[in-house]
Amino acid sequence: MVPFVSPGTAAPLEPQGETLVGPDGERVPIVRGIPRFVPSQLYASAFGLQWNVHRYTQLDSRTGADLSETRLERCLGTPLAALDGKTVLEPGCGAGRFTELLVRAGALVHAIDLSAAVDANLHNIGAKPTYRVAQADIRAIPFPPASFDLVLCLGVLQHTPSPEDSILALWTMVKPGGQLVIDHYTWTLSRVTKLAPLYRVILKRLPPATAKRITDRLVDLFFPLHWALRHAHWAQMLLSRVSPCLAYCHFAPELTRAQHDDWCRLDTFDQLTDHYQHLRTTGQVRRALAARGADSVEVWRHGSVVEARCRKPDGAPGGRSGRTTIGFPLGPHDALSSSSFVK
Repeated sequence: MVPFVSPGTAAPLEPQGETLVGPDGERVPIVRGIPRFVPSQLYASAFGLQWNVHRYTQLDSRTGADLSETRLERCLGTPLAALDGKTVLEPGCGAGRFTELLVRAGALVHAIDLSAAVDANLHNIGAKPTYRVAQADIRAIPFPPASFDLVLCLGVLQHTPSPEDSILALWTMVKPGGQLVIDHYTWTLSRVTKLAPLYRVILKRLPPATAKRITDRLVDLFFPLHWALRHAHWAQMLLSRVSPCLAYCHFAPELTRAQHDDWCRLDTFDQLTDHYQHLRTTGQVRRALAARGADSVEVWRHGSVVEARCRKPDGAPGGRSGRTTIGFPLGPHDALSSSSFVK
């Protein structure tokens, strides 16, 4: 496993009881088994609430579906088995919908999140020799540069202060020959034809617990309508113009009504309370990766999200020597007309 280092000085940090200690006296508290490089009450505090309330909602192991696995393998371009024995960094790990799949595939998983979602992540994954989790900032990652065969960051970049700065921080962590896999919200017509952004203007300014109560009430009101109209596509489209709820009852028929309701509560709170909600086009994402010197760049649109993967060239400056390419094939991408289940 990759050792923790100081994000500021890159000095090694060693565990001493409930603390990580650096040679210059730097101390990082370990709370409930998790190193805490940042406090919980930052711009991502709402995410900490949502992932602890909805810690099981997106886990394939709980839903009985393969929604997370399908998305992850699409973004990777390869079966998960290719990750066996590879060092993987997962910034913005949330409650662990992808973490559990990475660990199960045999990867050496290093998960971080800015929020208290790390508590839900550890709860779901448990203590394992091939997994470690820390509460840390994506712009100050507590691992040595060029340490990972794969850096995987899904559902995160649009919520950071500067997606481009975040991409640079992720790129720094990739070994030469390694791979970076990301996604990002993009522009859609629905973003200017729905009332949801008006709700967000108010709700994102409220304390997360208050906003959660309000969004749950909105789901109580609108979700039964979404469910009743799930087989009427045009009626669903019209309803979504006025309903602030993210409900995709006409997709994923393998989920039960209760599961769709739970997913709706999670996604509705997520979209109406995030502090940052940047949008980028496929061209902007491609240029951001090209600016880093990436090769084998692939960028494509999937519903309301831009997905991308690329490699760091062998011998790239600032990295370790030696080829570490995972060997992911760069193949075609399947299509999905809805943005559902892409968080």
